[in-house]
Amino acid sequence: MCGIFGIAFGQRSRITVQALEDAAKDLFRLSEARGKESAGLAVRNGGPIQVFKQPIPASTMVRSRVFKQIVQDAFGGGGSAKPGVLIGHSRLVTNGFQEHNDNNQPVLADGLVAIHNGIITNDEQLWRRFPDLHREYEVDTEVLLRLLRMYQRQGKPLTEAVRGAFADIQGCASVAVLFNDLDRLLLATNNGSLYAMRSSDGGAFVFASERYILRTFAARRELGGVLDPESVARIEPGNACWVHLNDLRVEAFDLAGSRPVSDGPPLQAVAREIVDLSARYDSAFARQRVKAYSPVLRAAGDDIDLLHKYGRYVRALKRCTNCVLPETYPFIRFDADGVCNYCKVPPSVTPKGPEALAKAVEPFRKRSGEPDCLVAVSGGRDSTYGLHYMKKVLGMNPIAYTYDWGMVTDLARRNISRICGKLGVEHLLVSADINQKRANIRKNISAWLKRPDLGVIPLFMAGDKHFYYYARQLQKQTGIDLVIWCSGSGLEGADFKWYFCGLDTPNSSALSYKVRLLKYYAWQCLLNPAYVNSSVLDTLFAFYSYYVMPKDVVYLFSYLPWIEEEILSVLQGQYDWELASDTQQTWRIGDGTASFYNYIYHTAAGFTENDTFRSEQIRRGMLTREKALTLLEQENQPRYESIKWYLSIIGLGDDFNRVITTINAMPKAYPVDL
Repeated sequence: MCGIFGIAFGQRSRITVQALEDAAKDLFRLSEARGKESAGLAVRNGGPIQVFKQPIPASTMVRSRVFKQIVQDAFGGGGSAKPGVLIGHSRLVTNGFQEHNDNNQPVLADGLVAIHNGIITNDEQLWRRFPDLHREYEVDTEVLLRLLRMYQRQGKPLTEAVRGAFADIQGCASVAVLFNDLDRLLLATNNGSLYAMRSSDGGAFVFASERYILRTFAARRELGGVLDPESVARIEPGNACWVHLNDLRVEAFDLAGSRPVSDGPPLQAVAREIVDLSARYDSAFARQRVKAYSPVLRAAGDDIDLLHKYGRYVRALKRCTNCVLPETYPFIRFDADGVCNYCKVPPSVTPKGPEALAKAVEPFRKRSGEPDCLVAVSGGRDSTYGLHYMKKVLGMNPIAYTYDWGMVTDLARRNISRICGKLGVEHLLVSADINQKRANIRKNISAWLKRPDLGVIPLFMAGDKHFYYYARQLQKQTGIDLVIWCSGSGLEGADFKWYFCGLDTPNSSALSYKVRLLKYYAWQCLLNPAYVNSSVLDTLFAFYSYYVMPKDVVYLFSYLPWIEEEILSVLQGQYDWELASDTQQTWRIGDGTASFYNYIYHTAAGFTENDTFRSEQIRRGMLTREKALTLLEQENQPRYESIKWYLSIIGLGDDFNRVITTINAMPKAYPVDL
């Protein structure tokens, strides 16, 4: 879920120091799309391994004098750069708060320097399983390095030590590791998110997280045109290689241990010092550091009691005698039997069946084993199951794609890593400028609190609609024509969000609908000018991505019947899928915004997305009304901890009571007597 890369170059290389600096800058910038929250590099040319990292975007780091000085000091001294290696990392923060620089990458542990893309999901269990391992940081990468050294000390050959460490971990790990006592670079991956290429003169070896990154880099000719974009090769899932730094010889091996490989030298006394230069230059980057909002949950005051006072009024609402929609649902009408008008509309989707899906994807299948479909994965239950189905049931070779706009929860990230690691599926992650996205949310919520309106709530989620745009971009970059969207069942429709804008017949494909929606939001901006802030352009582009840009995708659940029990059985039984700690619900737990906006809808209107979801299940005969009412009693409970987390990471954690009080004071769609 981060961007890693490196360049190793030997005696035959004629690369100049300036060309090396330019190449590193390019690789940093290309990799930054995978994470913008911190950046770091390690360099080695026969002397000490020098490390530098900061909680700043890579594009900021490479513009600095410090970056230039580190490269010049390590590889300068003549026209051509001294032989050596440079590895770099652009980080999307997962485990370990980035303001604690030890958690940033490269990670230093036990004489090893590593960069890691992915999440090790069982790191806490491993620390408990091996209590003698010394832990210094929060970052999950550390446990892999400690395990590797532990197995070496137990007498295992080097390659077997690597295999042993990878056998212990769960989740995703694509790593590059430098040793202070060996002239080797280790590249290893359990999900295939690692690509490499050699220069035609044999003088350079380059690797990165994506094929597209290396092909683009090669085409820019920083290394003098000796790199061929067509020579990029993937390190397949469950495989690794040693790059011998003295002659750039590459020795491949598999992580399962089925192919023998020559043993490296035994563990020796430390031969090289590892020098962390980060603290030396901290002051140079003080103003440029990524501002991170602490996820520490603050205690709420007495106002939280108001959260409990509306439940009895909501439970007393009249509901459809067929489904569970309440009388407060927009534009609802009941007939003489108490059945609502929405129950009389035929289902929008009738699944075409698994056979039709298999037939639809068959023309895209690549017998060569190359990736043949792109599966959009948010970390929620449907998309995670969809990735399983495409790989295990249909036998396709998918690449998982995630757009992280700052509201993909750590829970979702861990679940994505679990399934990608177990399936050996490459994961392409496009990271937004997360701090800017969260700032946009904060500004819009602050504006909304001045004049709350239910129709404006989707503005809080506008930043995620770029998901569609980047899917099309990745299609072009990967050359994959088939995109799988793990939706289409028609069960998750939330048309009430547009009903609150006054649109009584939502039809997102109609031009008149789009015009009316734009007019509504323009009017809201006139009524509340605080909405005119730095988020406007981002919101307009989101509108284009969602409502204007064509979507040439296959909707998985327009073919497959959506069966909740089957989906959860597969995810929990085969992939140890993790649930949220503050709810038994499994829907929307990977979406950081859902707990907040559903609390608003429930408080002000007496229902949430869960009501519409369960109602549609009832209409299709998938659920009884009695069971739905029982589920809603639990599912519509406020998720206090998630709401606090959400407000905290967007910078409103200190305003929790004010936010909740404002929501509670909104006019209700139902009578109350407090």
